[in-house]
Amino acid sequence: MITHIVLFKLKDRNPKSVEKARNVLLGMRGKIPQLRHLEVGTDVLHSGRSYDIALIIRLDSLEVLQAYQNHPVHIEVAKYMTAARKSAVTVDYESG
Repeated sequence: MITHIVLFKLKDRNPKSVEKARNVLLGMRGKIPQLRHLEVGTDVLHSGRSYDIALIIRLDSLEVLQAYQNHPVHIEVAKYMTAARKSAVTVDYESG
């Protein structure tokens, strides 16, 4: 199993913008069959080093991760998040 985590810091960090981005990410739920788990959380501390949104997904393998990244729904979500983000960091690791 592969766990894929992305942290997003948005250009516009107001609560409405954060909620919209969260909903865009959650919009992948049920539309990409490769996703075994999808979780989206928003930051509650709002410190200077905080990121605004965390995306956590789990997939069966690295090959499935590649298929997810090329899925049309993910591509549209990625376009939105690329335009909305100031920065992003990611980590992918083998899990349980």
